[in-house]
Order: sequence, then C-alpha cells, then structure tokens
Amino acid sequence: MELGFQSVLVEPDPTKLLGPPRPHGDTFVSDLAAAGVDEHTDVVVTDHHRPEIGPLLKEALAAGPRWVGIMGNPHHEGPHLKALQDLGVPADEIARVHRPIGLNIGSRTPAEIAVSTLAGLLADRNGRPGGFDF
Repeated sequence: MELGFQSVLVEPDPTKLLGPPRPHGDTFVSDLAAAGVDEHTDVVVTDHHRPEIGPLLKEALAAGPRWVGIMGNPHHEGPHLKALQDLGVPADEIARVHRPIGLNIGSRTPAEIAVSTLAGLLADRNGRPGGFDF
C-alpha cells in the first residue's frame, strides 16, 4: 500500500554496507544533498547517537524541509540539542526539530515505530493532532 511518501535513506558512513535499493522507489544516498530535500520534504532521523548528528541536522534545517524530527525517548534530553548548540545553530532553528516523533501508540517493534512515525507525519500534513482528538 502506498501512502504518498518516497523514502530516501541517507547513510553518510561509507563503511556501512547498504546493498541494492529496496523496491517501491526507496533510494539510498551517501549525503543529504543527494536526497533532494526541499519545502515538501519530511526529514526523519532514526539514529540519535550518531557522531555526525549535529552537522546532519544543521544541513537538513538549512535545506528548508517542511518538517524535521528525530527519534528518541521524550524523558531524556536528546543529544542533538547540544550538538546543534555547539555548531552555533540558533535556538529557533533547533526548536524546529521534533522529538519524539510519531503518535503515542505504545510502539515497541521497528514495524510499529514505522507505523507510528508515518501516522504522525500524515496527521501533521493534514493539520491534525493525531491520537483520538477529533
């Protein structure tokens, strides 16, 4: 089932083995510039402990995407905050990074987290709060 999203996996570490692209239009690239980020793009960062998280998020914010989010536990401060502050990113730009992402449906498995994330992006694109608030 298609939801109208085309996913692009950005893996900046050349030592990671990515293999061929998956079916259904998914693409793998090695840098954010190759991902074609624009005002219609939703950037979802899944690995919040990567050493390049600060520069990657700074570049993503500068590219002007519609939405930027990073996975992580809402009960702990995200390491992206200090990383972006250390790079001199203004507080209003840092505040554009959503965390946590997705709807609070009690997701535990990768598949459940993916559903939660996509549902959250759909709710945001449609101007809805998500959850059971109508």
